[in-house]
Amino acid sequence: MEEKQYRLMGRSGALAMAFGIVTVVFGITCGVIMIVEGARLLVSRSKILF
Repeated sequence: MEEKQYRLMGRSGALAMAFGIVTVVFGITCGVIMIVEGARLLVSRSKILF
C-alpha cells in the first residue's frame, strides 16, 4: 500500500512542476505581448484625430 502512495506522490509532484513551468512560460509570453501592444498604442496615439 505504501508503494502505491509513494508513486502517487511522485506523479503529483511531477504534474505540479509541469503545470508550474507551463504557467511561467504563459505568463512571460502574455507579459511580452502586452508590452509590445502597449508600445504600439503609444506610438500610434499621435495618428488619432478628434
